[in-house]
Amino acid sequence: MKKFRKVLDGLTTSSPVNPGGSPACGSAAGTPSAAPTPREIEIQETLMSEHFQICKTVRHGFPYQPTALAFDPVQKILAVGSRSGGVRLLGRPGVDCHCQHESGAAVLQLQFLINEGALVTACADDTLHLWNLRQRRPAILHSLKFNRERITFCHLPFQSKWLYVGTERGNTHIVNIESFVLSGYVIMWNKAIELSTKTHPGPVVHLSDSPKDEGKLLIGFESGTIVMWDLRAKRADFRIYYDEAIHSVSWHHEGRQFMCSHSDGSLSMWNMRNTAKPFQVTFPHGKTQRDGRKESCKPILKVEYKTSRNSEAFVVFSGGLSYDKAGRRPTLTIMHGKAITVLEMDYPIVDFLVLCDTPYLNEVQEPYAVVVLLEKDFVVVDLTQSNFPIFENPYPMDIHESPVTCTAYFADCPPDIIPVLYSIGAKHKKTGYSHKEWPVSGGTWTVGSQTYPEIIVTGHADGSIKFWDATAITLQMLYKLKTSKVFEKPKSGDVGRSGELVEEDPYAVQMISWCPQSRIFCVVGISAHVILYRFSKHDTNTTITSLEVRLQCEMEDVISPSDTENTPCFSDPSGLSPQPQPPSPRSNTPDSARDSISCLKVKDRMIRMPPGYQAELVVQLLWIDGEPPQQITSLDLNSAYGLLALGNCNGLAVVDYLQKTVLLCMNTLELYGSADPFQRLTRSPRKNRQSTSGLTELSDNQVSLDLERSKSPTSAPYSPSLHNDPRGTGEPVSNLRSCHYSPVFYLLDNVKGPGRKLSLPTDLKTDLDHVNGHCTSPTSQPCPSGRARVPGGPEGPRLARRGPGRPPFRKAQSAACMEVSLPVSSLTEGYPSRRAMLQQLHGVSMYSHDEHHITTYSWSERESRENSFSRSRSSSVSSIDRETKEAVTTLQFMESYGRKSDTLPTPCLWVGTSLGLVLIIPMSIPTDEQERQEDPVTVAPTGTVLMLKGSILRFGFLDCGGALIHSPYEVWRDQQVPDDPDRPRKRKLVNFSPSSSQEASGDGHLAIVCSERQAKVFLMPSQACLYVHNITESSFVLRADVVSVCNSVCLACFCANGHIMTLSLPSLRPLLDVAYLPLTDMRIARTFCFTNGGQALYLCSPTEIQRITYSQEMCDNLQEMLGELFTPIETPEAQNRGFLKGFFSGNAQNFDREELFGEAAAGKASRSLAQHIPGQGGMEGMKAAAGGVVGELARARIALDERGQRLGELEERTALMMTSAETFSKHAHELMLKCKDKKWYQF
Repeated sequence: MKKFRKVLDGLTTSSPVNPGGSPACGSAAGTPSAAPTPREIEIQETLMSEHFQICKTVRHGFPYQPTALAFDPVQKILAVGSRSGGVRLLGRPGVDCHCQHESGAAVLQLQFLINEGALVTACADDTLHLWNLRQRRPAILHSLKFNRERITFCHLPFQSKWLYVGTERGNTHIVNIESFVLSGYVIMWNKAIELSTKTHPGPVVHLSDSPKDEGKLLIGFESGTIVMWDLRAKRADFRIYYDEAIHSVSWHHEGRQFMCSHSDGSLSMWNMRNTAKPFQVTFPHGKTQRDGRKESCKPILKVEYKTSRNSEAFVVFSGGLSYDKAGRRPTLTIMHGKAITVLEMDYPIVDFLVLCDTPYLNEVQEPYAVVVLLEKDFVVVDLTQSNFPIFENPYPMDIHESPVTCTAYFADCPPDIIPVLYSIGAKHKKTGYSHKEWPVSGGTWTVGSQTYPEIIVTGHADGSIKFWDATAITLQMLYKLKTSKVFEKPKSGDVGRSGELVEEDPYAVQMISWCPQSRIFCVVGISAHVILYRFSKHDTNTTITSLEVRLQCEMEDVISPSDTENTPCFSDPSGLSPQPQPPSPRSNTPDSARDSISCLKVKDRMIRMPPGYQAELVVQLLWIDGEPPQQITSLDLNSAYGLLALGNCNGLAVVDYLQKTVLLCMNTLELYGSADPFQRLTRSPRKNRQSTSGLTELSDNQVSLDLERSKSPTSAPYSPSLHNDPRGTGEPVSNLRSCHYSPVFYLLDNVKGPGRKLSLPTDLKTDLDHVNGHCTSPTSQPCPSGRARVPGGPEGPRLARRGPGRPPFRKAQSAACMEVSLPVSSLTEGYPSRRAMLQQLHGVSMYSHDEHHITTYSWSERESRENSFSRSRSSSVSSIDRETKEAVTTLQFMESYGRKSDTLPTPCLWVGTSLGLVLIIPMSIPTDEQERQEDPVTVAPTGTVLMLKGSILRFGFLDCGGALIHSPYEVWRDQQVPDDPDRPRKRKLVNFSPSSSQEASGDGHLAIVCSERQAKVFLMPSQACLYVHNITESSFVLRADVVSVCNSVCLACFCANGHIMTLSLPSLRPLLDVAYLPLTDMRIARTFCFTNGGQALYLCSPTEIQRITYSQEMCDNLQEMLGELFTPIETPEAQNRGFLKGFFSGNAQNFDREELFGEAAAGKASRSLAQHIPGQGGMEGMKAAAGGVVGELARARIALDERGQRLGELEERTALMMTSAETFSKHAHELMLKCKDKKWYQF
């Protein structure tokens, strides 16, 4: 039982907050107007540390950078290898497993042990691995590391335990699959070729046994040499020397001929009776020129030759197009008899396989499909129909159709939302697919017992939104929404609006906010716009309302904290509160040629909208005085209030979407009123105004930076009021004022709800993807080490890429493209804040309209000075204190208390800023439905301020019983259905007021506020800080959410150093702290999100979504939720060839590989050639292995029971026999005594 006491001054905290002993609360130092009486609140916290465990659940999407492909024709399981060492195993829908090699080496080749439940992988680090697939989580059983040779090709014959391994030196080794050791039998390259050959044949590119005789191995070398090796005689049967390099070889099923593909785009056919020259050479795509020569063609990288009983043979190959046809897409060619069909692909072909009915190579193959693995897609072609249609892919392989820019995860959704979205989305599905069943149908999967509706929403660079059904660890497409249809298409000649304002990806989605109960959906775009959608089952013709908002900051924010250092808590202001005023357009001046225009033009005509989500309102930020609008950093929507709030680094705007009006448009400074905790100096609106390229601030005063770098890390104690402030070092304010900074574009922004994402700069370049940066404190210096480049320097003119008035956003940078790694920060060096980190990552450029120059940090300077830059986390100068603008980082509507004197909760807007300040803005909303449509909503900032260290990330609210309070919402009703005059429909609101679950209405509620550095729990309305917890000192929090786990509530945090932490509520007691990711890159930082039920997700690669769980209960139940990869299936019997066919085909006797390759005959291989590595011994592998042998253990247990029962029966029988024997002995003795004295004649 956790108890906490609220004393009269409201300053009781669970732990000391700072060394100075001053109160940690930033809002309760003043005497409250109505002092509460002392009392105790008892909240029972049920969550313990044993309720939490981190575990990966499932990975969705297309395997990133695929390299290899394999298929088990009996189990019907498909395997895809990737460059990062991953292996994806796919079966029927629901059977989807991801395996990862610890080395991270690229997978070169995959070989199934057909119908054995095992897989062999050959990796780029020259290691072979044997995977056990007879368990839900596959594990490595054996590994074999080659030390002196590099692996180039592997071949495993069907129903054989000996694996042929070709190497770069041209040698062929043989590995025993059971023991995973090398055989002493080796085919050396110099024995395979003729002694008279003077050149090396090159690496082995092909190995296959003859369908006619398993004792003959066909070896293909890169140079064009082909050798048929007799394994028994240990010599070459024949050798072929061809002029063109060989890429692949494919046999005819009878073993009498084979086909080769070559580097000149030709296919050669060889007959076993005459190997002197090919009996047929064709150039499928090479035309004969006038001079009689064939036009040059690209290489045919792979060919497969498959026969069919009822039709002519199929020849399928990739490549081979002529070079003169530039710009043609990659192709797959299917030759069926004389018909040639060329299938153009959207991406380059990595590999393909022809699926056949039989696993036996010496039988008629009967191909029925072709699996084509592309660089960014996965296609299966139906060969049984003449037009070769493709199968509809049941896997979510198109997540990356447009690069993913943000994600949101909603668990425990209303049960009716998924069927509704699916029914609408099914109407827009593509047609023309094959009507046959999906051919990859292996494995088994059943829906687990613990399932609830889950939805994942992804936003993309082209402005599209995708809704996915994520129930029961699956992923299926539900519905797709295109936000670009709201705007007019930019005209090619429209330089004023489309040509300069938005160059590429103007519709890219930055963040989303969704209320599943009311089905209202909001999208924030990169062009500083917000689109509000309502859901309807009926189509409609309507016009879209457009509102324009001017957000501008005219003040020099945060020069130094106010003089009330020792009393950082503020009472309600008595001065005038800013009132909401409509934005007034300014007159056009020469400096404001681009004034009061938006980046995109909304369609102003009647539009027909199909069923689904229909746009109702667009809010756009305007250009002001020739400067583009800053991107939106926070958003919240409340359907019960009918309000929408948005913020950026300039200020806050509140929109009434029911009345289509702007209620509030203020810069952040105006929201404080008289309660501003900082001293701010005004400046001229046009003086030294700068526009960043979507990045954070940099100082132009090099002297100030040098002074700051030269300070001792421990020269000043930590400031007891807010953050590290300049007063601690005694640095005069004039030094700070001498620096002017560019406006902050708050990159890693945060908005309310699961849709809140980390916003990234839009001017990123792909060549910066692999640059490492270090992150330490979020309240530190704003710039990385190194000097700002002088504007007139040698690279100044070259770096001036954007002219006056050009926007700070260019191409939308997707989360999928973020490849930059952020290593775990050290305590003494590295980049002190995520703003400084982003400067280091992406190269900040600043443009001054007055000076017409650009100052930029060069990569070489930053990297050379990275190690020389050292400072303490407690340095007295922080980037947050030196920012020029205070960004609104998170927003949330809630029934709360705007003032300490309030006795009843009212609608409020909680505002969090980048300086760690929280403002509570009460609102007066008419309760009557008719009045709500007509009377204005009053929004009046009161100046109530709470304080934390670091930028505010998340709000959460609990009642005094510890239960989570949800935001009120409106129950969905279809707006397009006409009202019944007799029974008019009314808005149905669901309100979770803090007093609704408590007997006394004046009990108040608890407010949880989480920032980059710490979390606090406040008691409202007294604003007393009850608990505080410093989450991290060496890093900063990227994502925080108040989530429900195990019928309780906790605070889940994800830090930049890769740690995942959970804290109990309300006591903020640490429950979990796991270093889940050793490195955190920008893609993960942007897309990571928590949800209820102990689940989370992030974009682990540009094409894949990784779902994880931090709940012990889900980890325990994960085995039954996963699909089974292996199902017991009898291997099909080989066809009876008949006596005459077998006799005339000359089929040899059965080939005993054990006798030939075993240690008795071939001896042992050299120990230095390869090293055997046993399988993984980790707990996870042991659990998986234990799960895989459950059946074996059960059978053994049953056998033991039966044996014990039989032994018991035998013991009983033995006892009966002994008793019978004793009785017989007794009777015999008596008879002997009776007859002892009798004579013979007495008988």
